[in-house]
Amino acid sequence: MQSPASSPSPSPSPAPSLWRDADFRRLWVGQTASQLGEHTTLVVLPLFAVLTLDAGAGQLGVLRAVGQAPVLLLSLLAGAWVDRWRARTVMVLTDAGRAVALGAAAVAGLLGLLGLSALFVVAFAVGALSVLFDVAYQASLVRMVRRDQLVRGNSALEGSRSAAQIGGPALGGALVSLLSAPFAAASGALFFAVSFLSLRRIRRPEAVPPVRGEQPERAPRIRHRIHEGLRFVAGNPWLRAVCLASAAFQFSLAATMTVYLLFLPRALHLPGATVGLALAATGPGALLGSALAARLPGRFGHGAVLVSAAVLGNGALLCVPALHGSSTATVLALLAVNVVFGAFSQLVNVTVMSVRQAVTPDGMQGRAAATITFVGMGLTPLGSLLGGFLAQEWGLRAGLLMAAAGMMLSPAVMAASPLVRLGRRLTP
Repeated sequence: MQSPASSPSPSPSPAPSLWRDADFRRLWVGQTASQLGEHTTLVVLPLFAVLTLDAGAGQLGVLRAVGQAPVLLLSLLAGAWVDRWRARTVMVLTDAGRAVALGAAAVAGLLGLLGLSALFVVAFAVGALSVLFDVAYQASLVRMVRRDQLVRGNSALEGSRSAAQIGGPALGGALVSLLSAPFAAASGALFFAVSFLSLRRIRRPEAVPPVRGEQPERAPRIRHRIHEGLRFVAGNPWLRAVCLASAAFQFSLAATMTVYLLFLPRALHLPGATVGLALAATGPGALLGSALAARLPGRFGHGAVLVSAAVLGNGALLCVPALHGSSTATVLALLAVNVVFGAFSQLVNVTVMSVRQAVTPDGMQGRAAATITFVGMGLTPLGSLLGGFLAQEWGLRAGLLMAAAGMMLSPAVMAASPLVRLGRRLTP
């Protein structure tokens, strides 16, 4: 394998536009709808607990931890399964499952049965199915497009996630605040149903690539495939650094967001709709970040972009604890912080994904993505619990400041790793 900093050989022909590919458009539509449902749900469940059920800091931390626990429990299994199945089948089934889970929550809410225990069950179910979907869509793109189209494909798909970040939190906050939690849950179910229908229309046959070192007639056991994925990521210096930086970021972000969801309504006294609007401001920033990701790494180098974007994006959240009151100036400052955070975080996400895909063989894509997700996101339940503890023991303002300061560990890890030396071009 060549260094990802080396120059690739010229492509034999220009890559055709992805938007002329009907199956890619269906994947993009399905991904957009699915992410919109996911981001709506991520806001609906905590806001319902805080604003309607009057959940305390500890209870909110537990709720978020339950929703994030499947990342720790299922990520490695998901990678092994996706490398052996058609990714489209996995995405269709998980969309159907999430639609059913949220539909059941909506019915339970209308019947007056949607309490904290029901929210825990729904959060875990949606989180588990989302783990499978997220691994599958990353593997699906690699099986659908050419290698020289990956950056543009990732930019488009991450742009769809950005669009979801715009609409999802605002819609979820507005529905919980103005209507009711059952209607908010039903909106998430509707988006997953739209994704289900779009992904089912993909017609291109999907060949499952052979797994490295595997004889076709003798499939290795899942444990062996998981171990192979772990060994591959641990043995690659760039992917190993991505895992460590992602773990530092996601752990601190989980703690930060737990306090953040309490800080906005209780310390700044913002209503649910305004909280949703503030969270949605990361979406326009993420759209900008997706566009920048298609240009900046090729101009300044992948390593320089990764470190500088992480410093700027994560550092922006350190401004939030300084805000006071619910004035227009406070809301505008909050929106500005979230736009900056969304833009630079998205720039990091797309660049990291392109690095991972470029240095990973086709038959290892699902397991590499799942291993990085497992290491990077596996500590988020503990981060959420820590955020609840900080808010409860230190207060909302001090707790938020401590959690946000922890996010600066991620760029520090990248700056001390081989990632900082990545150049302008990536090759497999």
